[in-house]
Order: sequence, then structure tokens, then C-alpha cells
Amino acid sequence: MAKTAIELKNITKTFGSVVANRDVCLSVDHGEILSILGENGSGKTTLMNMISGIYFPDSGQIFIDGKETVIRSPKDAFDHKIGMIHQHFKLVDVFSATENIILGLKGKGKFNIKEATRKVEEISHKYGFDIDPNKKIHEMSVSEKQTVEIIKVLYRGADILILDEPTAVLTPQETQKLFAVLRRMRDDGKSIMIITHKLHEVLSLSDRVAVLRKGEYIGTVKTSETNETELTEMMVGKKISLNIHRSEPKNCEDRLCIEGINCLSREGVKLLDNVSFTAKSGEILGIAGIAGSGQRELLEAIAGLQHIDSGKIIYNNPKTKTQDNLRDKTPLQIRELGVRLSFVPEDRLGMGLVGNMGITDNMMLRSYRKGKTVFLNRKPPHDLAERIISELEVVTPNSETPVRRLSGGNVQKVLVGREISSSPTVLMAAYPVRGLDINSSYAIYNLLNDQKERGVAVIFVGEDLDVLLELCDRILVIGSGRVTGIVDARSATKEEIGLLMTKGKGDEE
Repeated sequence: MAKTAIELKNITKTFGSVVANRDVCLSVDHGEILSILGENGSGKTTLMNMISGIYFPDSGQIFIDGKETVIRSPKDAFDHKIGMIHQHFKLVDVFSATENIILGLKGKGKFNIKEATRKVEEISHKYGFDIDPNKKIHEMSVSEKQTVEIIKVLYRGADILILDEPTAVLTPQETQKLFAVLRRMRDDGKSIMIITHKLHEVLSLSDRVAVLRKGEYIGTVKTSETNETELTEMMVGKKISLNIHRSEPKNCEDRLCIEGINCLSREGVKLLDNVSFTAKSGEILGIAGIAGSGQRELLEAIAGLQHIDSGKIIYNNPKTKTQDNLRDKTPLQIRELGVRLSFVPEDRLGMGLVGNMGITDNMMLRSYRKGKTVFLNRKPPHDLAERIISELEVVTPNSETPVRRLSGGNVQKVLVGREISSSPTVLMAAYPVRGLDINSSYAIYNLLNDQKERGVAVIFVGEDLDVLLELCDRILVIGSGRVTGIVDARSATKEEIGLLMTKGKGDEE
């Protein structure tokens, strides 16, 4: 009989009038992988933050190895051998892997870097991590940085590990590597809790799945005894179909022709290397690539936000039937032509919305220039805010609630809804479902499909290859700033795209 490592009893946490968790009970055994599944705003991250000492529960009890325990800070959590690996890494770029791993540890006198490096290598060898302890963080790929974060908590002796959306930025090949490591850790007796949205990953990796809905605990099921449909129903509380509707492209015309774009960073590093492709009206063009391969720079270049060193961006204007080179235009002129960039950045509030303003005011950020008088007409943006709240099921007390009080997924719906409402001719959506639960994701996929059927050229940058293959008509793969391939989404495989993603500079064509 497996021994329980950690058990939560009736954990409740509120933020003002919002209940994040209500009477949640769940447990994890030693040598077990438990997935925590739930829609956005269902309280998954809040719950894990209480176990890791970032928040303190209003009521309820936490038991570790059968003993009631009070966790008041991350230090308390570490003392109880609990370590959390967050979605956004907390690493110092100019330090090496080893330096980051021992940073903040108390020690007598000077740290022995040699000894620390030996211990890091020992942990890497034991669990099968692939890491150079002396490599600087700024030289690392996303998966290497994640590896450093995981080794950091193991170095501190963690037996209970919590991972928040660990595969969000990994290729299929990197995900498989991570899963192999997590299984070895489980076999070594570690308890692992994973917050995730990806049902196929839950089914392939975890032993049991705990489901939360609107802050309440719905139940825990054995992975071997469940399936995607049942888990979705538990998460959402109603049956939903798991097939993304993909219509055949109609009346396709070349809307955007990108010809040999090159773009250098201030340091002279090539961010985009001779990129050429065509986006057509009435189709969804997917863009796949490892995080940081140039997807962001490409969309920003089209939107006029990124300087281009050479190349052309030809826009075939459906209204005037003329060709415009967007390279000569300002971001505002490009927007007015109907080219819209709905970029859902990692920092949603820093780049896309103003956190202290309500949803209505955030709608006005796009339209306040049209005001004829000193006094703004708040009715159209207010109506638009109400429409987005209703159509996308944004969970908010009202349209005047500051957006920083909304969960990440709801913030995202506001961002994407605002761009689509402007009737674009080209809609670029970057990571529009990042961190969204399955129900909200499908709402966004349907919106993108509606746009495609209205003859909009949709460019969709996504992280989940399953979704790209189901939603898009063609997929452009980008690696190290250059196009490594364009494939037909109806016939391509995940493996094929995964290999193209890892093709970088200097690789054989």
C-alpha cells in the first residue's frame, strides 16, 4: 500500500469576494504522478501556491506524511521537502547553471563551486537530465532553463515536486524527454504534481488525475480508468465535442506576400533570416517553432513594430485592389489598412492591456483616436465589452472590473475579442490560447474559424502541435529565424513538424 506524501483537507482561499478554492481535498502518494486538471480560474495554481508557501489558506489543513503541517512561506515548504517549478523561470541570466542552483542557499564561508558542480552532475546522471553545469543561462534553450529549475529544487532535497504547465514551451521531442525524467523521479519515490491543460499528456504521464471546477474539487480518477471525454466533462460540467471544426478554404487570394525579410538585433544577431511565404485570405496559416525562434519578431515586423533590414511585405488590399509595401508604413497606418496583430504576450498585462483599467476602458485603447470631442463616447466600447464578456464567457463581476483582477485565461479572451471586433483583413493571433482551458480554447478556435470563413487571412502562432494540425490549413515551421519548411496541415505529422522545428542554422537542407 502506497504511503500518502501530502494530503489537503477542506482547503479554502478567497481574494475579497472571489472564492479561488473552496473545501478542496486531495492527496498524493510517494512514488506517484498526479495531474491537476481544471479550466482557467478553477484555482489550480492558487492551490499549488498554498502548498509551496506563496499563499496561506483561509481554512483547512495540510498533512505531510500523516502529520498536520503549517506552511507559511516558501522556506517552510522547502523545509518540508516541497519544491515548485513555476511557468516563468526565476533565473539570473549572467550566472551559470550551477551558480543559479546554489543561489540563496545558506552555507558556511565560501561556496565550493567544484563540489556543487559535482553534485549537479550526480543529480543529472541519476535522473537522465542533459545539462552543462557551467553553461550560462542566457545561452540556454527554454528546455535547458527548465532543467535548471528542476535540478534546483532537487538539489535542495525536494521529495514533493509541483510543476506548473511544464510543457507549454517545449517541442514534442523535449516533452518526451521531460516525461522520461519525471517517470524516473517517480520510480525513485518522488511525489510529482503537474498542473496542465493538455489531456493527452495527462493520460500518457500521470497515475491519477484530480479535477477542479470553479475552485471546487470534483474528484480524483485513475488515469488507466478514464478517457478524454470523461475528463472534459468533469472539468467543464457539460459534454463538449473535442473536434476542432476545419472548413475547406474558399476563394483564396494572396493577401500578404513576405519576400526575403531579414532582421538584425542591436547586437547584430540575425533574428529573421531571409523569411519568405504567402498568407492567403480564407485560410489559417499556422506558425510552429521552438519558443524564441523568431515567431514574435516576424509578426511584429508585419505589424510595423520591428525594424526590418531588408525584404518586402506586400499587402494586396482587397478594398482598393492595390499593392502596398507595409515596410514603408507606420504601425498605425498598417492597422488602418486592416492588418491586425492580436499578440497574447507572456506578459499579458504588460503588453496588451492596462491592468488597473476595466474591460470597457481597455476596449477604448483601440478606438479613442476616433473621438470627435473632448468627451469620449463610452457607449460603443461598453457595448463591445459586454458582447465579448457574453460571447466568450469572460468570468468577471462586470465590465468595469480592473482586468488585473481577472484570471489569465479571462484576460486573454478580452485581448483576442478586442482585435477580432475590428473586422480585420489579416488577423495575426500569437499564442491566443496560451494557458487557456479546453472550453475557452475552443471558443477562440471557433472565432478564428469564423474569421477564416469571412475571407480573413488568419496567421496563428501556437504551441500545441495537435491543435495546429487540426485547426490550420498550412503550417510554416520556423527554426533559428529561418523558414525550415511549409507543410499541408491535413497530411503532416507531429514528428515531421518536430524535426523541422529543431532544424537550425548550419543544418543540411
